[in-house]
Amino acid sequence: MAVDLFALLCVLVTASSAMEETVMDTRVATAELGWTAYPNSGWEEVSGYDENLNTIRTYQVCNVFEPSQNNWLLTTFIDRRGAQRIYVEIRFTVRDCSSIPNVPGSCKETFNLYYYETDAVIATKGTAFWMEAPYLKVDTIAADESFSQVDFGGRLMKVNTEVRSFGPLSKNGFYLAFQDYGACMSLLSVRVFYKKCPSVVQNFAIFPETMTGAESTSLVIARGVCIPNSEEVDVPIKLYCNGDGEWMVPIGSCTCKAGFEPDNGNVCRACPPGTFKSTQGPGLCLQCPPNSRSTAEAATICVCRNGYYRGDGDQPDEPCTSVPSSPRNVISIVNETSVILEWHSPRETGGREDVVYNIVCKKCRADRRSCSHCDDNVDFVPRQLGLTDTRVFISNLWAHTLYSFEIQAVNGVSNRSPYPSQHVSIDITTNQAAPSIVPIMHQISSTMNSFTLSWPQPEQPNGIILDYELRYYEKDHAEINSTILRSQTNTARVEGLRPGTVYVVQVRARTVAGFGKYSSKMCFQTLTDGKDCRAGRTVSLSLSAAFSICLIYVICTPLVKKRYDVIYAHESRQHSLSTLVVLELSLRADMSNCPSPLGCPTHFSGSPGMKIYIDPFTYEDPNEAVREFAKEIDVSTVKIEEVIGAGEFGEVYKGRLKLPGKREIYVAIKTLKAGYAEKQRRDFLAEASIMGQFDHPNIIRLEGVVTKSRPVMIVTEFMENGALDSFLRQNDGQFTVIQLVGMMRGISAGMKYLSEMNYVHRDLAARNILVNSNLVCKVSDFGLSRYLQDDTSDPSYTSSLGGKIPVRWTAPEAIAYRKFTSASDVWSYGIVMWEVMSFGERPYWDMSNQDVINAIEQDYRLPPPMDCPSALHQLMLDCWQKDRNVRPRFSDIVSTLDKMIRNPTSLKAVANIPAVPSQPLLDRSIPDFNSFSSVEDWLAAIKMSQYRDNFLNSGFTSLQLVAQMTSEDLLRIGVTLAGHQKKILSNIQTMRVQMSQSPTTMA
Repeated sequence: MAVDLFALLCVLVTASSAMEETVMDTRVATAELGWTAYPNSGWEEVSGYDENLNTIRTYQVCNVFEPSQNNWLLTTFIDRRGAQRIYVEIRFTVRDCSSIPNVPGSCKETFNLYYYETDAVIATKGTAFWMEAPYLKVDTIAADESFSQVDFGGRLMKVNTEVRSFGPLSKNGFYLAFQDYGACMSLLSVRVFYKKCPSVVQNFAIFPETMTGAESTSLVIARGVCIPNSEEVDVPIKLYCNGDGEWMVPIGSCTCKAGFEPDNGNVCRACPPGTFKSTQGPGLCLQCPPNSRSTAEAATICVCRNGYYRGDGDQPDEPCTSVPSSPRNVISIVNETSVILEWHSPRETGGREDVVYNIVCKKCRADRRSCSHCDDNVDFVPRQLGLTDTRVFISNLWAHTLYSFEIQAVNGVSNRSPYPSQHVSIDITTNQAAPSIVPIMHQISSTMNSFTLSWPQPEQPNGIILDYELRYYEKDHAEINSTILRSQTNTARVEGLRPGTVYVVQVRARTVAGFGKYSSKMCFQTLTDGKDCRAGRTVSLSLSAAFSICLIYVICTPLVKKRYDVIYAHESRQHSLSTLVVLELSLRADMSNCPSPLGCPTHFSGSPGMKIYIDPFTYEDPNEAVREFAKEIDVSTVKIEEVIGAGEFGEVYKGRLKLPGKREIYVAIKTLKAGYAEKQRRDFLAEASIMGQFDHPNIIRLEGVVTKSRPVMIVTEFMENGALDSFLRQNDGQFTVIQLVGMMRGISAGMKYLSEMNYVHRDLAARNILVNSNLVCKVSDFGLSRYLQDDTSDPSYTSSLGGKIPVRWTAPEAIAYRKFTSASDVWSYGIVMWEVMSFGERPYWDMSNQDVINAIEQDYRLPPPMDCPSALHQLMLDCWQKDRNVRPRFSDIVSTLDKMIRNPTSLKAVANIPAVPSQPLLDRSIPDFNSFSSVEDWLAAIKMSQYRDNFLNSGFTSLQLVAQMTSEDLLRIGVTLAGHQKKILSNIQTMRVQMSQSPTTMA
């Protein structure tokens, strides 16, 4: 180890004394020891007494009168038992040479101790074994005291005790050898032992008995194991056993688990009922806080009593609390289309101080028969959710409209309660108000002395528009010189103008409540000669002219709303050539008779308000596309709350977004996991560059991106009901046909928008449609989408890389040739329709992908789902036409669905399944009765297993009994959902038909 452990010798960690394990002790011998003496005239084994007059076996030698003594005594083989260092305790007496009369000078008062290591017992010992001395010397041992006195006719012994050690030992055992070279002495006893550290419990860890090391200075590591009901704090847990058999230098420790407290130093005792301990460590059990209890031992937390809860940030030692009561004494002040609401705090706060208020706004019909959530443009000041004050100002409401406002009181435990918010409601009707602002104006035509303008109705007319007022003046003149013009419609021809002059124009609407505010200032120009320049004829526009037009337009109309934007070049940015080509091809205007770009309209009539999608990968720097199309969000405005899924690049979270000046909203947050490569970052943000170009109520809305901090995020609107396929499966049979058609209409409207932007989705499926709380469906997941080139008569995207294709949703030409077009998206849309009408059934059921491909090639198509109107299935079959050129366009699909919604009777005729599957596939959604052996199997096949106990407990235990059931029987056994009743009864009817056709069953 790098640490000098000997510097820590002072850190003794145990009160237990060292242990000694004896491997040989002559004091307990009851027979001859049988040691080997050489020569025979040397050492002699005799019986004697020790100082306590106990009988012992001893060896003695006293040839002091003979010169040149070399007497050896060898023990029997001693097994070392794994010890690396051995200790020898010798008790002996030595005669004082001076007390022996006439003793020669060769008399000694010392002897030598040796040892000899071996793996086996030595069978024979020749002369060489003694004379060449193959032993290792331990020490020369001298007596501290020798005896010489004579008492009562005998010699008074003085016993010496010496301890010596030797090592390291590696063989199985050893011999001890004693050498006398001229002493008069007696070996009273020899004890051989080794030392070890005892088993000990230290720092809530158990350490086993551990032998000492090979040297007296060795430290042997012992690993500890936590005692029951404790856990490691620091690892590894260890002690060091020193050469004296003592523990030292503790490293690491254990502590009692949560639910257990230390007792008597090294025992972890379970917390008794009524107490708890929430964390691991040395702390003691605590009494349960108010409104909570624990009924069993070892509780880590006290469970809240009924009606009480803990919030996300509450600690286990804090009391359980409850939800607040309702707000009180609500008053409202209505000012035209604005409302001020004030109220008093709840009488009961639930024992908490974090009470806040949420406002739920609903717009209702005058007869109060139905209400819907307020529009997103309604403003709440200071905010709609999380109000700390008891006052809110609400604006941008509709005039002459009934609103219902619900004021919710919530606190930190409201989300735990089955009754999360206590609320009070108030109904108000807004007053008469002026219309909102006109969002934009378009120039229809221009001459030398006039131009004709049109504009849309204000988003909130707040009544019947009586007329419009235009205000215009020459751009180079002051606004005070304005001329006023009135128009009864939303178009006007402004005459008496000067040729080649730019005019600034504004417009406002009037109702019986008065004028609204003027629109933003916009610039329009008359021609310099008599030629009329009208929108509608299409010619190619040079890039320089396009930039000039856009420059004038951007300067004059900085506040034009996004949905009415036109396509024009990006201000002075140096894009790649392919992007500019796409831009040029997208501009549609008649410039043939215009001497200058400034003389032509600044808004093009080919597709008013429609942009053309730009592939972010055509940028030389893809990061430029992110900056162009996605708004950067300060990470401090984003609050992540919980994980709701995982994407290709990282986790997906639910959270909140609070932008300055706007109300807080729920959002979905996609994150880029750490350790990404630059290509992964570029691919991740490409989806944001795509989404940022879309603005449609049926396309998932991008709120922005976080790229200047970690993790990188894409923030989108939050869709409460998640993916459409799983949502339908969870609500099987609970929606009417009209509701389902409404969902499909929303999806087709979103796809119509994308197709008109020349954008191909490539992965349209119910799993990639998200549903919000109002059942609005929005297209999402643009990971497989690609830009649709517009420079050929047959626009398509051809993949050069292959890759995975969702076969069940993909058109045959896209599977075979990688030809993706809006027509292939139409095919996919037909599959989505089938998913919707079957409530999330898997297309083509359990067929393999290859079987699906083969079946489609043979002109087989999916059959109508159960109770599917024939008109809807016919639309599906139209989407699945083999020739992509004859498939309907998304604009056709939207129109068709609109007609169905306006005429619900067209949906009453239910599609029939052909007896012979010439076109549709065999209907696998209707099971074969003869293939089931029990009611449970049949319910599982029709996906109604949740009613298994209802059937069996009510006595419907056989298929024959089930076949006789009626709708009253279903109600009686607890099948109350109309959709589920219809599905079960339909399958019972099929069962009856199959029974009537099966002789075996009838028998």
